[in-house]
Amino acid sequence: MKIVVCIPAYNEKDTIAEIIIGALRFATDVLVCDDGSVDGTDLIAEKAGALVIKHTRNMGYGAAIKTLFEAARERNADVIVTLDSDGQHDPSQISEVIKPIIYDGFDITIGSRFLNAIDIEHVPIFRGIGIRIITKLARRVSYGNLTDAQSGFRAYSKRAVSRMELSENGMPISTEILIKARRDNLTITEVPIAVKYGIINTSTHNSFSHGMNLLYSIMQFVVIRHPMLFIGLPGLVLMVLAAILISQALELFSASRYVSTPLILLSTSSAIIGMIMIVTSTLIYAIKILISKRVF
Repeated sequence: MKIVVCIPAYNEKDTIAEIIIGALRFATDVLVCDDGSVDGTDLIAEKAGALVIKHTRNMGYGAAIKTLFEAARERNADVIVTLDSDGQHDPSQISEVIKPIIYDGFDITIGSRFLNAIDIEHVPIFRGIGIRIITKLARRVSYGNLTDAQSGFRAYSKRAVSRMELSENGMPISTEILIKARRDNLTITEVPIAVKYGIINTSTHNSFSHGMNLLYSIMQFVVIRHPMLFIGLPGLVLMVLAAILISQALELFSASRYVSTPLILLSTSSAIIGMIMIVTSTLIYAIKILISKRVF
């Protein structure tokens, strides 16, 4: 089988060579997407034996993954493995990550930090809490049995990658993949992996902004999938509120001839916003019907 290992990298000159050399033991090809590095990561990766695809500027983790997937498809890969370039993932575990794809017919394997007690102990407390919160949110829109939705150490079958129509350029692509895999009824499993922490500069992303971006991405997918519930229903509530407010204003005027400007303004604003939300939800729903379900 043709196994292609894909490694997104951004300013990882100190760790990239070791990752590539380790991955070459299991791979037909090792592809590195240098996402606009300025420290010579691309040159070191080439010397270590990888095929390097270079972005002229830093476009984001998701953009690098999309570039790597496209390159793997062009090479007609049977199994595609992704892992991080910062030294946290151990390339020797590639053999375990690809087993469910090769021997059991799964479409996606995720290397999870939360399957073995000894591995869980090595996850920093605050990072572990954040990952679990994001995983719980991801479970609601993808697979209900996931333990590590944010792991970058994954394996994909040819079938899985051929169906991936991805849009995210940032870190939320990890969740987007799970959502769209669930939509396409792709099979998924997890295997335990160990992750190294305490490495200098293990992440170029601010943890808080990363978490907020992921939350925003998940909410986008949820709203698009259920526009009538998350946009139309609140719009209807606002329309009802507008009717109640204008009724109160009319009763007040009838009883005292007093024109309540605040009530009129509130009712008008509620009616306008509510109508916009109802129309928006209807349009999104109509677009979903017209466009192939594969998009959503």
